[in-house]
Amino acid sequence: QVQLVESGGGLVQPGGSLRLSCAASGSIFSFEAMDWSRRAPGKERELVARIFRGGSTNYANSVKGRFTISRDLAKNTMYLEMNSLKPEDTAVYYCTAVVPGADYWGQGTQVTVSS
Repeated sequence: QVQLVESGGGLVQPGGSLRLSCAASGSIFSFEAMDWSRRAPGKERELVARIFRGGSTNYANSVKGRFTISRDLAKNTMYLEMNSLKPEDTAVYYCTAVVPGADYWGQGTQVTVSS
């Protein structure tokens, strides 16, 4: 059983920055990939960024150039650096560990972008 704990959310003004963290209970290198996704009120879940076991990354067009996904294998932690935040980035952000036959989710962390 994999446990994931997100942290780092909060209230930030437009144009500001936040860094989210996702701490895993086991070796993150064992996962096929890890994702950051988000769900805004009344909207479908959106996959924001993915980092594969080998280190390659993918981003949603809506965040490309503003968000950076990374990981620290020694700390079993994944990060999402979010810059130039916009009100439309407001959502609950979730991390996911992708393993064969299952996905594991964290509890989510709220990000609110507002003046």
